[in-house]
Amino acid sequence: MMFRPGTGEIIIILVVLLLLFGAKRIPDLARSLGQGLNMFRKGMKEEISDTVNEEEDSGNGETTEDNS
Repeated sequence: MMFRPGTGEIIIILVVLLLLFGAKRIPDLARSLGQGLNMFRKGMKEEISDTVNEEEDSGNGETTEDNS
């Protein structure tokens, strides 16, 4: 079962973040997190496209000819 935080949990998390990092550092942390996620997604897309290209180039050695 997937955990889905409600409004109360989100407010508690935001208050804890505010207390730990302060109001001035939260935008910088959010920006860094966003940049990291974008780099991760870009890397995943490149890896998937590289894998697909390698599979197309190598083939699997099987033929679909009918020898009847």
